[in-house]
Amino acid sequence: MTAISPKFALGQIVATPGALEALAKAGQTPHELIRHHVSGDWGEVCPDDAALNDEALKDGSRLLSAYMLKTGEKLWVITEAVGDDGQRVSTCCLLSSDY
Repeated sequence: MTAISPKFALGQIVATPGALEALAKAGQTPHELIRHHVSGDWGEVCPDDAALNDEALKDGSRLLSAYMLKTGEKLWVITEAVGDDGQRVSTCCLLSSDY
C-alpha cells in the first residue's frame, strides 16, 4: 500500500452501524474509503459538491464524499468542521439513510 499525503485532518473517526454492516456485506473496510476521502478523491459527488469540497480545503468547512460499494450501495464519508479555521472534529462513514 502506498503512503498518501493527507489533505486535511480527520478528527475522531466513527461509523454508523448501518455503514459498518453495508461495508461488511461488500467485503470492504472503512479504511479504504477514508483513504480516498483524505486524499481529495471525493468519489461519486456531483461537480458542485466536488467544488465545495475543494473550497473547503482552503476555508476549513465541512467535507463530503460519496462512494459506491461493491454491492451498489452508496456510502458517505463526512468530515465535520469546528468553525471555519480548518479544525476538523470528526469523520463519519454513514449511509444516506443514516443522515
